[in-house]
Amino acid sequence: MTTSQLLDSFSQKKVLVLGDVMIDAYLVGAANRISPEAPVPVVDVQERFYRLGGAANVALNLLALGATPILCSVVGHDQKATLFADLMKEKNLDSQYLVESMDRKTTTKYRVIGNKVQMLRIDEEDRQPLNETEEELFLKAVRRVLETQPIDAIVFEDYDKGVLSPSVIQTIVAWSKERNLVVTVDPKKRNFNHYQGVTLFKPNLKELKEGVENYDREFSMERVKKLMVDFSEANDIEMLFTTLSERGVALYDRARSLFYDEPAYLRKISDVSGAGDTVISVATLCLAAGLDSVATVRIANLAGGIVCEHSGVVPVPLPYLESEIEKYGIIQ
Repeated sequence: MTTSQLLDSFSQKKVLVLGDVMIDAYLVGAANRISPEAPVPVVDVQERFYRLGGAANVALNLLALGATPILCSVVGHDQKATLFADLMKEKNLDSQYLVESMDRKTTTKYRVIGNKVQMLRIDEEDRQPLNETEEELFLKAVRRVLETQPIDAIVFEDYDKGVLSPSVIQTIVAWSKERNLVVTVDPKKRNFNHYQGVTLFKPNLKELKEGVENYDREFSMERVKKLMVDFSEANDIEMLFTTLSERGVALYDRARSLFYDEPAYLRKISDVSGAGDTVISVATLCLAAGLDSVATVRIANLAGGIVCEHSGVVPVPLPYLESEIEKYGIIQ
């Protein structure tokens, strides 16, 4: 398979994205005075805009890579849910598999930006697990996708907001095994130990340490290797892929008893926002295309570095990714 053939194959992939979604709201303006009511700055708002966040940003990354993402999640029965559906429509994403809950808020994160500096963040959300009715409706929506769409892979994008629970995860993983689907996970702490049997599990180093040991140790690659091997073996995970920030990435492929680590590609870092979403999106599509684990991790590492060169949450430019894969000779 050539680089061109790999990237072209992305357009033939349908990926089911599951997890917590949110709206990223921005209030942008100038802060030139202090409030007479309290010793805090006053921001005169000049611009207000909204973006898709959480699992929805993974869907946007998959779309930018040429794939067809199908997003399934739970939102509130509120104005923000309507706004979320409108934002999806603007991006040509299908919102029919969003489940509305009468008892939950649509997660919204407000960022107040004054003089180009984030001064405050306000979170409006519910973090409790889905109730029995909500869980049943969510699983019904997932099953409807699996029974009516030719899905190639599933991504769990977990933000600890309650949409994913151990029972939901185990049910969907079982369905995926019946269909021989690639299943990848971007985890958070609450459900860290409940993704048994998935294809690829992608924590960062902090998440891995907290999930396995709950405390930090001094960094060493040998220690990271032991953590990864032990966790993968204990949880029947085919590939454990850990991002190590400026130290690069590490992979444990259980079927091949292979440990691989690679330093970060040298980049002029502008903004790391959204890099993790790019990494899981690229890795999922590479595995769905049949690429081996090491090449998958190398390309995902490369893609994550590329998006860090740009300010804001942006998708990886495919022509640039292709030229970089060729430059480093990742696909022979």
